[in-house]
Amino acid sequence: MNTALPDVPEVRVVGLPQLTAGFDLVERLDLDMHLKVHGPLEPMAGEQLARLAQAVSLRGRGGAGFPFAKKLRAVAESAIRRGVRPVVVVNGSEDEPACRKDTVLLNRAPHLILDGALLVAEALGARTLVVGVTRDSTEASIRAAFAERGLTNRRGAPLRARVQRNPVRMVTGESSALIRSADGGPPMPPGRKVRASDSGVGGAPTLLSNAETFAQLAIAARTGPERYCRTGLHDEPGTVLLTLSGAVARPMVLEVPSGVPLRYVLQLAGAPPLPQGVLTGGYHGKWLDGVGAQDAIVSRASLEACGGALGAGAILPIGPDTCPLGEALKVAQWLAAESAGQCGPCYLGLPAAARGLEDVLNGGGPTALEALREVTRAVKRRGACKHPDGSAAFIESTISAFTDDLAAHVLGAGCGRPVRGVLPLHTEAPASAAPSGKRLAVDWTLCQGHGLCADIVPELIQLGPDGFPSVAEAAVPRYSEANAVRAVRRCPALALRIEGDPAALPPRPAAPPALPPGRSRARR
Repeated sequence: MNTALPDVPEVRVVGLPQLTAGFDLVERLDLDMHLKVHGPLEPMAGEQLARLAQAVSLRGRGGAGFPFAKKLRAVAESAIRRGVRPVVVVNGSEDEPACRKDTVLLNRAPHLILDGALLVAEALGARTLVVGVTRDSTEASIRAAFAERGLTNRRGAPLRARVQRNPVRMVTGESSALIRSADGGPPMPPGRKVRASDSGVGGAPTLLSNAETFAQLAIAARTGPERYCRTGLHDEPGTVLLTLSGAVARPMVLEVPSGVPLRYVLQLAGAPPLPQGVLTGGYHGKWLDGVGAQDAIVSRASLEACGGALGAGAILPIGPDTCPLGEALKVAQWLAAESAGQCGPCYLGLPAAARGLEDVLNGGGPTALEALREVTRAVKRRGACKHPDGSAAFIESTISAFTDDLAAHVLGAGCGRPVRGVLPLHTEAPASAAPSGKRLAVDWTLCQGHGLCADIVPELIQLGPDGFPSVAEAAVPRYSEANAVRAVRRCPALALRIEGDPAALPPRPAAPPALPPGRSRARR
């Protein structure tokens, strides 16, 4: 059974610690301990800060890897052009079950993150700082850090700093979802392709990056580019924070210099000597087969050259005693349930892709495999955010990396190995994706194959080759309750019903009033 990682797993370091300096002394570095470990930090002008970020090749550590210097200059130029104060946003919404590196920093080194964020705010002339979080522990740590620095959201403060708390959902970590929630809206992507550097929080130019990125900037500002670049690779200097889980003896967050062999990292966590595969970059990442994992090093370029991805820094090996396609199916089902439910590629495409992968595992043959490929192709580059793209890429990587297992399932009776649930998932489904306890049932004695139900709730009911629903009943998640009730009301043959909760049944038409004896109703 899949188990969730703790908020703050074991932390280890290879070489000299930078981000994790002081972790051997205390559980959490308050402001006094932070200054003793890292020392003071002098402010920097905007262009000076951009040149520093460029000199150390600093890229966003949240997954996309966008050059930080380019983002900083874009926000500055937009703010000057429009004559408005920009906003700085720290994205600490680390909601993927396999990622904990940012959560560790927010809990144990919050002032290192704030150092970088305040450095940027000062350089840009920003007067608003927002820190997005989704966990009780990270919210408490950041609020305590604000208090230790005297930061407040009161009117008249030179810098108004506030915490934006959102639910633990995969989509709430998307940049546009965090900006939307900071403006008082729902924590979901708005579907509009607007660059935050042009229009973000309150419509102002906004510099948004993830927690580790700001912490790395603070380290570089203290050490200077020459010293910073002495660690790690020449073209990707510094250290990298990784979260290791999956088939490992010791799940952990690990700080390593870039360039360390991936096999050494896996060995430290107690992974199998020759893993069947290694998922790199998290659940929007890509699989490496066992041989590819032996050759890769920890760097963005090396992992991409081997077919993997650094992404959000999650590394998940699986051993030879589990079915890799079955493990991937559990993740695909979770990704489908994480949909915001507001665009077709995500709301309909991801459940269809998960069902397609399940059909392949259940011996659907080449037809099922080709159907799965068509669904994943149709999903990509059409969503309101990057969740459909990342989820489809994960499924495509799965069927490309495990060709022997795929052949066993497509052409035979399967690989014969169990699904052990070694890839961590949240133990609780999001409220909107959780089962409602209701089922949408088809009464076959009444169904005439109109197909209207498949148009209204395609995520629950699809039509078979004969034009009739392909299922007799379907569990209704909370986000589909309203559509399920609508399908029941609009079925021309009255062949649908909702079972499990009488309150969810559509109201019956009111009975006509009784007539006195001897009277009859006139026909019209």
